[in-house]
Amino acid sequence: MRKQQRVYTRREILERSSLGLLGPYLVVRSAAAAPAQKLPYRWVYLQCNLQVDAEVTRLKRILQRTAAAGYNGIVLSDYKFGFLDKVLPVYFQNAQTVLQTARQLGLKVYTTVCPIGYSNELLMNDPNLAEGLPVKEATYRVRGQEAVLEPFAKASLTNGDFQKANGNRLVGWSFQDNPGDSTFADSSVERNGLPSLRIEESKKRNARVMQTVAVAPWRQMRLSVWAKTADFQGGDQVGSVVLGTDGKALTYMQWDFAPNQDWRQYSVVFNTLQNQQINVYMGVWGGRGGRLWFNDARLEEVGLLNVLRRDGCPLEVRGENGQRYREGVDFEPVSDPFLMKSPGDYDIQHEPPPIRLTQQSRITDGERLVVSCYHPVPIYGWEVSCCLTAPKVYTLLRRQLELIQRYFHPDGFFFSHDEMRVANWCQLCQATHKTPGQLLADNVRRCSEMARAVSQQAEQFVWSDMFDPYHNAIADYYLVNGPLTHSWDGLPQQMIIVNWNHDHDKQSLRWFSDRGFKQILAGYYDGTPESIRDWLQDARGVTGVVGVMYTTWQQRFDDLEAFAKAAWG
Repeated sequence: MRKQQRVYTRREILERSSLGLLGPYLVVRSAAAAPAQKLPYRWVYLQCNLQVDAEVTRLKRILQRTAAAGYNGIVLSDYKFGFLDKVLPVYFQNAQTVLQTARQLGLKVYTTVCPIGYSNELLMNDPNLAEGLPVKEATYRVRGQEAVLEPFAKASLTNGDFQKANGNRLVGWSFQDNPGDSTFADSSVERNGLPSLRIEESKKRNARVMQTVAVAPWRQMRLSVWAKTADFQGGDQVGSVVLGTDGKALTYMQWDFAPNQDWRQYSVVFNTLQNQQINVYMGVWGGRGGRLWFNDARLEEVGLLNVLRRDGCPLEVRGENGQRYREGVDFEPVSDPFLMKSPGDYDIQHEPPPIRLTQQSRITDGERLVVSCYHPVPIYGWEVSCCLTAPKVYTLLRRQLELIQRYFHPDGFFFSHDEMRVANWCQLCQATHKTPGQLLADNVRRCSEMARAVSQQAEQFVWSDMFDPYHNAIADYYLVNGPLTHSWDGLPQQMIIVNWNHDHDKQSLRWFSDRGFKQILAGYYDGTPESIRDWLQDARGVTGVVGVMYTTWQQRFDDLEAFAKAAWG
């Protein structure tokens, strides 16, 4: 269907577009007429912010065009669905106006619920419910009434300030692409008196530096660097990647660089996992031109940064002799005051909190402590997944379903199980002795049961990727601790799959069809509207394809009518 170009995941479209990484990712194969399948579900996906009055006017215009083009349903997705009991009254007034308009136009209304994967909206209610990776036995030293991190001495970059170079070859870096050709030691562009690494590459080659660094296993680390640009055109990938000794990525970050920008600091946090060495890369993969400068690169251990405090994520403080110290007795209650201080955002650039001793503490000045805890890892800078096991997560999910039903009375619930990239690390999850695939199966089953208890009439839908072995339900996915296979065992038979597997569409369609599931094709993805015709062509002979959805992540509705024409004529 798209033989010449890769089709990127729906979130990659947003993550990569600012770097110019996406070309025409949907290629129309032919001008054949669309298959004559009956499509009872003809939807438009609408991301919105109903708190804003102007949004009502915008949505009403889109709804009128939607109905006129022959669509019969909309999917409303609003970040505030995760905390409806905290919004202002005007929100519900605006929601009722939109709902009334849609139903007057004959459009059914479906709402997104249960954000498993992109869970930030749900975590607004309690940021400690994020899935956390373990820090094991980090070392702290008591100085007076505080214990401060004593980082692993070798875990730092050599010549991260780029001051030492032999010509254009930087000292201390394990390798450097094309010194003097595309990578340069540049003393003419400084920041605070420090020279820079300059990158100039327009031949689609890599222009990177890499350093192997000794680290302690199971520590939270932060890599930071300052960067500026001049006429920078990006590349296939730009920024930093940290790999373990097995080649597995420990970081997933896409830094955004404007073509011309002054110095700006960029950071990423990661867990060293079981590694005693890591490979730190910085630079450009497949450069397209212009200049990029890096300055003052640092690698540091960050201890209690965004420390999570909940059941399943214990904080343990011991002396070197094994003596356990008690929170509230030997040291004050520990928390990070900056944990999601900015709504929805797990900031990683602030300083982590120390451990403060109580007046009656048994801990002595100068004593070395061993500290274990849990922390979140934002993926691509912002996505944080919730724990799949914590009871309060299900209390919040149930509450969301009840509030959505009360205020929206949707025709169906659209479960947002999607690109869940961190799972099965905390003690609650580990205590189940289940794989992450089994935990996800339990989760979607419970979400479905809760939704059915809220509304017997509402239909149920879910994104395909986390239940598709040809997509993300695989053995090794991002920072998921274990295989995601058999997640599909939790799908109720009445659940309708919203399929967005464009890369392996034929296999995916058959996979779900052979298991008796109906499917809706999530097409467009800010590409070529006619591509839905090809996908429907591929779906010929596949039982249970019952609809299509115009899906835009860039708020592009200019192709709304063209998509409808291609899909059903």
